[in-house]
Amino acid sequence: MQDRITRGLRSLLSALALLFWPGAACGQVAEISVTGGSSTFANHGEIGSLSLEPQPVANQDTVYLDSGWRIAVRFTINNWEFFGNEFGYAYNRTAVHYASVYQDMAVHQGFYNFLVYATREGHWFRPYVTGGGHFSNFVPPGASVTAGQGDNQFGFNYGGGVKFRVALMWAIRLDFREYLTGKPFDLPQQEGWLQHREIAGGIAFVF
Repeated sequence: MQDRITRGLRSLLSALALLFWPGAACGQVAEISVTGGSSTFANHGEIGSLSLEPQPVANQDTVYLDSGWRIAVRFTINNWEFFGNEFGYAYNRTAVHYASVYQDMAVHQGFYNFLVYATREGHWFRPYVTGGGHFSNFVPPGASVTAGQGDNQFGFNYGGGVKFRVALMWAIRLDFREYLTGKPFDLPQQEGWLQHREIAGGIAFVF
């Protein structure tokens, strides 16, 4: 009886070691992750003017997007030892403002990224760099994305991050992205790209 109890305890300890010890981790073929963090715009998020006449940047007609927060869901396929493909969706909360008017609005984003890892597949610590393309659907105040009332703009993004394997099927990830997107709503005085930065962290289910 004592031998059976001893063998049972050893089996239980072995299973727990495999589950929670990163060094025992097997390969991570795919993962689903959820992250949250800040969503900030360069140049105060300037997207144009309400005036048809050229005006100084700081005039009352200039339209801006405020920085806010975002939540993203990513599905990653690690096809090769040092490379992977990632598809995802992100919800950004921001506000459009001009003069003294502030109105909340949302930006929906879909994206694809190619990942290059510094360590091979299956390692518990995986820094990476990434680049890819995306579209952003800017939904103005009072409009609905389900009614097709948003403004779609396309762009590209790049950045990096790191993934920490903390258990057999769980990892922590930190992400940094820089997004360059066309400016929405076809306003007068629009120039250049809308620069959007993501700094986020979250968890991943690895399988």
